[in-house]
Amino acid sequence: MNAHDKLIEKLSRDLAPVSPAPNVNALSLVWLLLSAGYVVAVTHMIGPIRDGAFTQLLSEPRFLFESLLGVVAITWIGMAAFRAAIPAALSRTFALAGFVLLALWLAQYVFGLVSPALEPSELGKRSHCYLETVAYSVPPTLVSIFLVRRQYPLQFVGTAMALGLSAGMIPALYMQFACMYEPMHILGLHILPGMSMVLVGAVAATLWPARYDSLKHR
Repeated sequence: MNAHDKLIEKLSRDLAPVSPAPNVNALSLVWLLLSAGYVVAVTHMIGPIRDGAFTQLLSEPRFLFESLLGVVAITWIGMAAFRAAIPAALSRTFALAGFVLLALWLAQYVFGLVSPALEPSELGKRSHCYLETVAYSVPPTLVSIFLVRRQYPLQFVGTAMALGLSAGMIPALYMQFACMYEPMHILGLHILPGMSMVLVGAVAATLWPARYDSLKHR
């Protein structure tokens, strides 16, 4: 037996079998669906959504387009964040595509400052929509971080920030149905509070390190 074979034998001695990595694509989609269901349910428990909001999806193509673009962007970033929990499962192209989609979605509201998809109105205004967006985002953010930390994220803080972004954008998007539609209001009181979950994710990951980091320091 040569030195190379001896080294492999030494390193592999007494190793315990480990379970295979989970299907992170399926895991992320389940988390997204459950998180969206939770946000919708709690939003309706707090108060009714704007009258005719879903009808506007059929009558206003731009509103439908920006809503679908938001769903795709949130889903993509969520999947990218979960993929980051498995070494080599996330490509740079996939991650970049998610942020491009997010930028294109948010650009719809910036463009809406000049030419909105819907006629701006205070119809359906919720007095504390910004607090609702933050409150509804916290549980999905913490659940996703718990799921991801059980894997082996190499850049846990960055992964948690992406998870917080995806979680925060779910209620931010649904507020376009539950609350008034006015681009400046949307950007300042729906989108910005949702983005604050990036900071929540970073803090949570710092205070609650990944299992991978714990193993490194044993």
